[in-house]
Amino acid sequence: MKFPSIGPAFLVTAAFIGPGTVITASLAGANFGYSLLWALLFSMFATLILQEMAARLGVITQQGLGENIRQTFNKGISRWIAIGLVVSAIVIGNGAYESGNISGASIGLVALFDGNFPASFFGINIWPFFIGLMAFMVLWRGNYFIVEKVLIFLVAVMSLAFMLTFFMTQPDLTALFSGLLIPQFPTGSTLTVIALIGTTVVPYNLFLHSASASRKWKQPSHLSEARKDLLISIPLGGLISIAIVSTAATAFFGKAVSLQSVADLAPALEPVFGDSARLLMAIGLFSAGVSSAVTAPLAAAFALSGVLDWNSDLRSGSFKSIWLAILIIGVVISSSDYKAVSVIWFAQVANGILLPVICVFLIWIMNTKLLGEFRNNLVQNVMGGFVLLVTLLLSGRSLMSAFGYL
Repeated sequence: MKFPSIGPAFLVTAAFIGPGTVITASLAGANFGYSLLWALLFSMFATLILQEMAARLGVITQQGLGENIRQTFNKGISRWIAIGLVVSAIVIGNGAYESGNISGASIGLVALFDGNFPASFFGINIWPFFIGLMAFMVLWRGNYFIVEKVLIFLVAVMSLAFMLTFFMTQPDLTALFSGLLIPQFPTGSTLTVIALIGTTVVPYNLFLHSASASRKWKQPSHLSEARKDLLISIPLGGLISIAIVSTAATAFFGKAVSLQSVADLAPALEPVFGDSARLLMAIGLFSAGVSSAVTAPLAAAFALSGVLDWNSDLRSGSFKSIWLAILIIGVVISSSDYKAVSVIWFAQVANGILLPVICVFLIWIMNTKLLGEFRNNLVQNVMGGFVLLVTLLLSGRSLMSAFGYL
C-alpha cells in the first residue's frame, strides 16, 4: 500500500492553526458551547475549495499565485492596484499577525514552565527572541523540504496535544454532533461565527500553497497527490479547531470562568482537569505559535517575490530579506509593552480588503487559458463564487469593526 505524499497542505494547516485560531475557538466554546461548531465545518469546506484551486494553479503553471497575478494583471492601473494591495496587506498584515504568533508561542512556554523560568531580563521579554530565533533557523537554510518536514512535525505535535486534551475533558458527543450538523445563531454569536470562518479562510495561505505545490509536484499527473494531501491536511486542521472549541465548551461553558486572552487557557484548565491538561494545552499553543511564526514570513516572501518579480528561490537574498523583515517586526512588537493598536487596525483593514480581492484574482486566473484543460468547471466556479460571497461578508465585518461600527 502506497501512502499519499503529504506536505504543502500541511503548511496551510500549520498557518491557520495559530494562537489567533486557538483563542477564537476557545472563546467560541466558552461563550456558546458546542453550538457554533457548524461554522468550523463550513470553513473547512470553504478552505478546501479555495486551496484546491491554489494547488492546481501551482502544479499546472509551476508558479505561485503571486507570479500568476503579476502575469495576468500586467497592464495599466490593474497592475498597480494588484501590486499595491498585495504588498501593503501582506507586509503590514503579516507583520502584525506574526507578533500574535510569536506572543502565543511565548505564552505557551510560560505556561509550560509554570513560571519556574525567568521570562524577562531588564524588563524585556526574552521568549519572543527565542521563538524568533527558532523560526529564523528553520527558514535561513533555504531548504523547502526541511521547512516542510519541520512544519509537519509541529502540526503532528499540536494535533496530538489538542486531541489528547479533548479526550481528557470528555466532551458531550451528542451536543458536539448537534453543533456540527445544525446551524445555530445564539444571541450575540454573529461576530464569533464570522471570526471562526475568518481564522480558517486566510488569504496569504493561497500564496503559500500555490508556491509550495509548484515546488513539490511537477506534472499534471501529480494533481491527484496534491488533492490527497489537501483531503488529509485541511480536515486535520478542522479537527484540531473542533477539539479546541469542544475542550473550552466542556471546561468553561456555563461556568464562572472568564477567558480574556490566550494566556488564560492553560492555567484555567488545571484546577478542573489537572496538571496534564495544562501541559498539553501549553504544548499545543507553543507548537501552533511556532508553526505559524514560520509560515507567515514564508507566505509573505512567496507573495511579494511573485508580484514584484523578484527571485523566489528560498536561498536568494531578496527572498530572505522579505521573511526576515516580517520576522523582525513580529519579534519587536511581541517583545515590547507596545500594544500595536494602529498596526493591528491597519492589518484588519488590509486583510478585510485583501481577502475577497485575492479570491477574485484566484477565480479569474482559474478560468484563463493558462490552465488549459485544467480550468475551473461550472461546479468549481459556483462553489468558488459562494465562498467569495462569504469573504465579502467577512470583509464588511472587518472594515466595520476597524472603523468602530461593530
